[in-house]
Amino acid sequence: MAKQTSLFTFTGKAGNMIGYYRDGKHYFRSMPETVRQTTATRRAAQRFGAASSKARLIRGAFANDLDVHCDGGHINRLNKTIIKGGVRNTEAIAGFRFNQHTGTDRFFTVAPTLSEDGILHIPPQVLPQFRGISTLEVKVIATRIHFGERRVTGTETAMIVLNTHEAFAGAALNVDVPGKGTLIVTLQVRGMCSGRASFNRKYLAADVIAVQEPQTKQVFHKPEHQQQAVLQQRLQSLTGTPQQQAAAAAQRQKITAVSSPPVIQRE
Repeated sequence: MAKQTSLFTFTGKAGNMIGYYRDGKHYFRSMPETVRQTTATRRAAQRFGAASSKARLIRGAFANDLDVHCDGGHINRLNKTIIKGGVRNTEAIAGFRFNQHTGTDRFFTVAPTLSEDGILHIPPQVLPQFRGISTLEVKVIATRIHFGERRVTGTETAMIVLNTHEAFAGAALNVDVPGKGTLIVTLQVRGMCSGRASFNRKYLAADVIAVQEPQTKQVFHKPEHQQQAVLQQRLQSLTGTPQQQAAAAAQRQKITAVSSPPVIQRE
């Protein structure tokens, strides 16, 4: 590979050259004349393509609301995280750091938790003391992504400012985002000095702290043999004696009362 040194850089294919961006710098390389793929390499390429597409959706969903600059390798790191966890397993990205140099655990030793009703709870705890940092700006970004339709269906943000010299009694932030898709919650923390965010990347964190898959609902179906039994009892009740009709009615109530196993369907 070679570094791009001109004023006009590029990424992607240009003639027989391919430009790409890595670790804050632009590079390019020539395309091979022929490419031979085995079944394994073809599958690996498909997995990488699917992971890259999913990662692009996730990055784009947070791009407008993140105030912390991502490190130069966050694109490749997110792709690798998705591939390692499985393309269909979005929960594997929980814990991903947009800035690999600092995590939110630097500021909150007791980790925040997300409840099922969409409330982010930050437990009471002693806030760390950093030289020159007087307050912590805490911002929660929640976005819902429908990966099947390849679109962001909604985004909500909430923010509080904490004084590091005062006791912190905990906080609860509503980050529920209605709609379809997977809910992904990112917690951003910036150390503030004289009302401005620190320029030191050690005091700037943005982590994916929770992932909630779409909720499921239960749909109950009667087994076919129960439906046949009910039908047979009804026919007997129409043709039998009053005593037989009463017995058939009682039997129908017993059959109807039997619980059938639920069939889970995703919304």
